[in-house]
Amino acid sequence: MNKDSALPDAPQPDTLEIGLRDGSISRKVFIKTYGCQMNVYDSARMSDALARDGYEPTEDMEEADLVLLNTCHIREKAAEKVYSALGRLREMKKRKAADGRDMMIGVTGCVAQAEGEEILRRAPAVDVVIGPQTYHRLPVALRRAKEGQRVVDTEYAIEDKFEHLPIAEATKIRARGVTAFLTVQEGCDKFCTFCVVPYTRGSEVSRPVAQIVEEAQKLVDGGVREITLLGQNVNAWHGTGPAGEAWSLGDLLYRLAEIPNLARLRYTTSHPRDMDDRLISAHRDLRTLMPYLHLPVQSGSDRILKAMNRRHTAAEYLALIEKIRAARPDIALSGDFIVGFPGETEQDFADTLRLVEEVNYAQAFSFKYSTRPGTPGAELKGQVPEEIKAERLERLQALLLKQQHAFADACVGKVVDILLEKPGRMPGQLIGRSPWLQSVNLDAKASQIGDIINVRIIGTSTNSLFAELL
Repeated sequence: MNKDSALPDAPQPDTLEIGLRDGSISRKVFIKTYGCQMNVYDSARMSDALARDGYEPTEDMEEADLVLLNTCHIREKAAEKVYSALGRLREMKKRKAADGRDMMIGVTGCVAQAEGEEILRRAPAVDVVIGPQTYHRLPVALRRAKEGQRVVDTEYAIEDKFEHLPIAEATKIRARGVTAFLTVQEGCDKFCTFCVVPYTRGSEVSRPVAQIVEEAQKLVDGGVREITLLGQNVNAWHGTGPAGEAWSLGDLLYRLAEIPNLARLRYTTSHPRDMDDRLISAHRDLRTLMPYLHLPVQSGSDRILKAMNRRHTAAEYLALIEKIRAARPDIALSGDFIVGFPGETEQDFADTLRLVEEVNYAQAFSFKYSTRPGTPGAELKGQVPEEIKAERLERLQALLLKQQHAFADACVGKVVDILLEKPGRMPGQLIGRSPWLQSVNLDAKASQIGDIINVRIIGTSTNSLFAELL
């Protein structure tokens, strides 16, 4: 995936590890998840699907009977990093075989979708390759692999995926924490010239309202207090309502806000062209909807935006920001930026800096452009030299970091509600989340995890805030 149809990386570490085990025959699986929140969600759903086949979690790869790499194609040379990891797994598999222990290896996610049969050719130790739309067929693929086949299943089947993937029982949800991701939309029809999403996740598909509400209700029944709706282009969601009518994301948020004990809602990632009035009204009307919006722009230059096939101008983006802030004055904005897109001049880059100054972001993600084979951007002339991209990225990130620190500093002294999520690094410390998605450290009791409490912000660090109980 890219950084705009694009989900930002999950606010936890770059990898998530989940394992499963069969109590009767002691089968275990270790899942390593790279990249964005949607991959985290998909790993959880694979975990649930495999549980039906008798797998349970392990956090120790050495004891796993099955190792799955759930991959992301967002970074440069993502495929090569996967092959490097598979080389290490091959040696582990060989060592276990010498000890009389079998281990299966599977590759899932966007690299699996992009590489397909090539993975089997380059990595003979791999047993199964599964694309992001076919996770519900993983147990069948594994059974075929145990019979001696090497399986590649990357055929698009999004409609089946959401109908067949199990929704975790409340006890499993409870073990995962008080926040949860819920995928409502997959794929993208925008075809930005730098983006691989249409080729790895397919065209836009939206889940129906009833299915989403059912999953959200089960999450809340399992103790979840905050749900983040996910989609490569989430605000393009257009699901079918109870009477067969078309709903927008704004309509869905109003419905989800009615679920008792669901304290917070978020969504990511959005495209400026799909930010409609109903969704903006939801930010105005729903206190459950947190005042934080990730709205990528990628560049401040109209010339570069056109080359990217973004289908909006810098002025249109700024007008949209003004409209959103008028509806929700306390909203914090986040964005994505690509530096050094083919043909970018110093003037184009200056336009980006000017847009950043005008918006004043609370947080942002920025990257040097890197080619993705098969995308139109890879064929464009005027590729920017690496040293120029690096220098421009350094300047942009310095400005974005300055804005991020200024936003955090402005929080000091404020009384805010935070959701307590998990233990901190220090004894007696918990980590919570502010309405603006900031990590907040404070001294509190472990029994308070899941509570939303009033605190006063008393300090900041590079990536978090510090607070005291009132």
